[in-house]
Amino acid sequence: MGQAVRIMRYDRAGNEAVAVSALELLGQDLKWFRLDDGVMGGQSETTHSSADGGNGGLLHFSGNINTNGGGFCSIRAKMQEGFDDNVTGIRLRLIGDGKTYKFTLSDGNSSTGFGRSPSWQIDVPTQNDGNEQVVVLPLSDLKPSFGGRPSSKPSAEEMAAYKFGPSSVREIGLMLSLKRSDGSPNPKETFGEGLFPFSLQIKSIEPVTTASTK
Repeated sequence: MGQAVRIMRYDRAGNEAVAVSALELLGQDLKWFRLDDGVMGGQSETTHSSADGGNGGLLHFSGNINTNGGGFCSIRAKMQEGFDDNVTGIRLRLIGDGKTYKFTLSDGNSSTGFGRSPSWQIDVPTQNDGNEQVVVLPLSDLKPSFGGRPSSKPSAEEMAAYKFGPSSVREIGLMLSLKRSDGSPNPKETFGEGLFPFSLQIKSIEPVTTASTK
C-alpha cells in the first residue's frame, strides 16, 4: 500500500473514538488516543493500554516504530482546563526502556501537524533497568514544534515570537520520534533503527510549582 493511500485511510476520528482511559491530571480523567506517522503515510503503530483498567490506572505507551517512510508514534489526551500560571514543570513517574521520548503540550489546535499553533516539546530520557524513575520537566525548556512540511512552518522570526502559556494547554501527549525536541536526530542508541518495539509505562503526571528537580 502506497504512502498516499495510507494517508487517505488513516482514521484519526476512529482513534479518538476508542481512546484509552488512564491517569488523572488536575482532577481530570485523561483519555488517550493514538496519532502515529500513518497520518503522514508512515507505517508505525501504537498499541497503548491502561494496565490497571480504567481512569487512574497506569498508562502503557507501547508499539512498533517503522522508519521506512515514517518514524514516530504518539498518544494524546485532551484537557478541559489548562495549568495555573505558577506551574513551572511537569513531574513524571515512569518505567522506561532506555529510549528518549518527548512530552508534548499544546492548545489542541496543532494535532494535525500542519497548523500554525505549535506543539511544545521536551525530551524525556529513560533508563533500561526496570526501575521506576521520577523525571521533572521544566517548562522553561520546552521547544516549539510545528511539524508538517517545511513550507508550512513559520519563519525563524515568527517562531521567536511564540511564548508558552501554561493556562492555554488543552492537550498533552507522549511521543517517540526520530527527532528530539530541538529537531536534532534521536540517536539509534536512544531511539532504534529499522523496525523495532518500544515500551514506556507512565505511573503519574503531576504539575510542579517550583524549579526543584527532586
